Amino acid sequence: MTKSRPSSEDGSAPDYDTAERKIDSVLDPGARAVVVAVLVLVLLVTFVLPHAGSATGFDVLSGSDKGLGESIALPSRIFVGFVAVFGVVLSVLALVTRVWALAWIALSGCAIASVFGMLSIWSRQTLPTDSTGGGPGIGLIIAWIAVVVLTFQWLKAVWNKTNAQLAAQERRRVAAAENEQNSRWGGPILGRPTDRKL
Repeated sequence: MTKSRPSSEDGSAPDYDTAERKIDSVLDPGARAVVVAVLVLVLLVTFVLPHAGSATGFDVLSGSDKGLGESIALPSRIFVGFVAVFGVVLSVLALVTRVWALAWIALSGCAIASVFGMLSIWSRQTLPTDSTGGGPGIGLIIAWIAVVVLTFQWLKAVWNKTNAQLAAQERRRVAAAENEQNSRWGGPILGRPTDRKL
């Protein structure tokens, strides 16, 4: 009794590589999508909250006079820029398009933003005594916490494999094993006589 090879509708062997690549490029965040969406909204709200003294996140991002008056350091500007680009824009794009690569880029940017957020808070706490700038504001602290949580949510989302991805990998392993057996013995797998069903 010969094992039948799976085939596509046109009679040719299925292209497991293409199918697996297509499935692997799709992101399925599941329930994490709601958490990510809420975190993006929290990040948007932090732009209107004070980041340093009376300077809001928008003031820091735009470099307005109010932001300059608070002696905003470079880590704060980088942090707010990374939050806007990676925490908000790319996170929304990754959720809407469900493209795995966009989620990885959002994850990378949020991880870097987490470091710059910590440096921003630290730089606001270690101002010179003669500085007129205020300490870290509530918006800066909430934004940093939100971007750290967002980083871990994206990390979990991109590392988890969906059932379709696992099934595609299993089909590919089975097909590779069959191809190896066929090429090794020069023909289809016949099996032992005791394996035959009557």
